[in-house]
Amino acid sequence: MFSLTNRIRQISSPASQLYRCQSTLVVAEHNNEKLNPVTLHAITAAKQLGGDINCMVVGSQNCANVAKEIAEVGGISKILVAENAVFEGFLPEKLAPVLLASQDQFKFTHILAGASAFSRSLLPRVAAKLDVSPISDIIGVKDADTFVRTIYAGNAIMTLKSKDPVKIVTVRSTAFEAAGSSGGAAAIEDFAAPTEGPSVSQYVGQELSKSDRPDLSSAKVVVSGGRGMKNGDNFKMLYDLADKLGAAVGASRAAVDAGMVPNDMQIGQTGKIIAPELYIAVGISGAIQHLAGMKDSKVIVAVNKDAEAPIFQVADYGLVADLFKAVPEITEKI
Repeated sequence: MFSLTNRIRQISSPASQLYRCQSTLVVAEHNNEKLNPVTLHAITAAKQLGGDINCMVVGSQNCANVAKEIAEVGGISKILVAENAVFEGFLPEKLAPVLLASQDQFKFTHILAGASAFSRSLLPRVAAKLDVSPISDIIGVKDADTFVRTIYAGNAIMTLKSKDPVKIVTVRSTAFEAAGSSGGAAAIEDFAAPTEGPSVSQYVGQELSKSDRPDLSSAKVVVSGGRGMKNGDNFKMLYDLADKLGAAVGASRAAVDAGMVPNDMQIGQTGKIIAPELYIAVGISGAIQHLAGMKDSKVIVAVNKDAEAPIFQVADYGLVADLFKAVPEITEKI
């Protein structure tokens, strides 16, 4: 009788219920028009966790179109849609109560999003409200509780195991393939989201730079400039090269801090982390903080007049030359 009672307690324990009911919520990032590709990489990570996968689309307009885009991805059970004008600007103060309400209703074991400025401002707030520790920028999934991430600017790899009842995770998009948009049959449901939140901030507007070049985060070819460019006007030669290659243009932190280019072009530990097919580094010395943002690139080409620059240690092809002569010549020959 004692063993039977003990067995019943084991079956009904919270840990057992957690295992049997494992489910993941992927927070979709979008611009009220189309899905940001980082979400597809987060979905791939969610599939490695196992269990049901659900997605949450929150925005001020056109959320149904974004939801339909996600519904084409296989392996997703349900898509929750919360659309209201109060979510304009995707302020974390407004979006966090939505995720908390969904967590209260569905009891997810994992909440994931692609690592970006959007998720870095939202998920830590959700984690604090749930009294758990966020797990940032993972590059691997061992099991439902164990994750792999880099530390010390990518010089060391940490494997960590979380004992929190719900795991709040951001996913480095360069470490996971994008989920394919085929075989999907997810149900789309409206979610009655709370629309009242703290009034500590207000969305006023935004000024976005428009370009015909690919988005830096997802471009297959990237041309990047550093301190060696000397001033912002000289970046025109990189723009000309990028236009011929169909590439995006990025920059090192040194170039951004010097005011040569805006900070949305920054690549590195404190900027965008990318892994294009081809990365061309021009006038970049190769500081460890910059390497952390581009060292997973398939092919790295470096142009620098300093033969001892650290960038040559990670480059597949190196050209020791004056960039002001080399870049126009390369552009002309393409």
